Amino acid sequence: MTKRVVLAYSGGLDTSVAVRWMIEEWGVEVVCVLVNVGQDADSSESFEEIKTRALAAGAIDCVVVDARDEMAEEFCGAAIAANAKYEGKYPLVSALSRPVIVRHLVDQARKFNAQAVAHGCTGKGNDQVRFEVGTHALAPDLEVLAPARNWGMTRADSIDYAQKWSIPIKATKEKIYSIDENLWGRAIECGEIEDPWAAPPEEPYTLTRVTNLSPVELTVSFVAGKPVAIDDQAMKMSELIAALNLRAGATGFGRLDMVENRRVGIKSREVYEAPAALALIAAHADLEDMVLERDLHHEKFKLEARWAELVYDGLWFSPLKEALDAFMNETQTHVTGDVRLRFEAPGLMRIVGRRAPQALYDHGLATYDAADTFRHADSEGYVRIYGLGVQTWAARQGAKNSTPPRS
Repeated sequence: MTKRVVLAYSGGLDTSVAVRWMIEEWGVEVVCVLVNVGQDADSSESFEEIKTRALAAGAIDCVVVDARDEMAEEFCGAAIAANAKYEGKYPLVSALSRPVIVRHLVDQARKFNAQAVAHGCTGKGNDQVRFEVGTHALAPDLEVLAPARNWGMTRADSIDYAQKWSIPIKATKEKIYSIDENLWGRAIECGEIEDPWAAPPEEPYTLTRVTNLSPVELTVSFVAGKPVAIDDQAMKMSELIAALNLRAGATGFGRLDMVENRRVGIKSREVYEAPAALALIAAHADLEDMVLERDLHHEKFKLEARWAELVYDGLWFSPLKEALDAFMNETQTHVTGDVRLRFEAPGLMRIVGRRAPQALYDHGLATYDAADTFRHADSEGYVRIYGLGVQTWAARQGAKNSTPPRS
């Protein structure tokens, strides 16, 4: 029986060539799965046209799955709860979409009785790890194939290969940038971006081109840690993310330029556009400042970095990630309230207000005016006991650290 492979299909050059290459070189049947995670098909090209390309390349079928709400509610929602930014900067734009795609790859592999899944990643990137580790976590019995790690073709070679087999691609040999896009943002690589000294060019930016020079002020409302409305207009999360991308991005906010540490050991210069992701994480973290108890807040801050690292490293489906999810979810019980954001061109954002019905901020305790309810006299004994250990150490052992009297 001919082996059947389910391919994570983007409609781009690499995955289109992969369809025909696997058929010719490995003698397999290929089913393409195109998972819509919020990437915009080219304005002149629909998902149906991309599906037609997969069939022209030789696929026996191409399934299109709309996973935008799934990604927003489950995956982006979890990232917001964890204030997730890898290495304190990157809001996991590509990393969040991969487990969504993997879940549907495995689901379609079962439906089509496939023996393997495949992806179009090279051997240098993080996504190969995310696809393969995620697949093995959900379906240890499935083989994972990576044709782009085997064929040894350059971009120009791939274009020639597509032309040889009459695959209707739009890629050209002059294309400079590699762009991965979903509803959480855009990742931009290649070209002059590979020089970490060179300023990123304006050309590949789309979400953060300045089209509004006037300040934009808006209020994001959260319920139990999830964003539910902008300016009191309730909307599902995928719509809220899209709206915030437009409004914040129009002021130029949301660009990120960093050198990050890939899972495979390479330092890579990366450029991202993620207006909604960065704004929502900042707003959510600010609201947590109002409602989380001090020790819980500090412990959560430490675990957030670990959560982001696990997701970046392709371990969305793992025991530690699941355990951390349980912790993060528990912390969100009282994270309900509003955060007011102000965006100003070019690319500035400030949080200018926050409120929460169950805030631990108490004006009577915090104020220095006549409404002060804090019992100042209580502090004398507290401070004395708090510092008793240091005072005892200084008296018995700390003489060498004291400053000698001037003569």
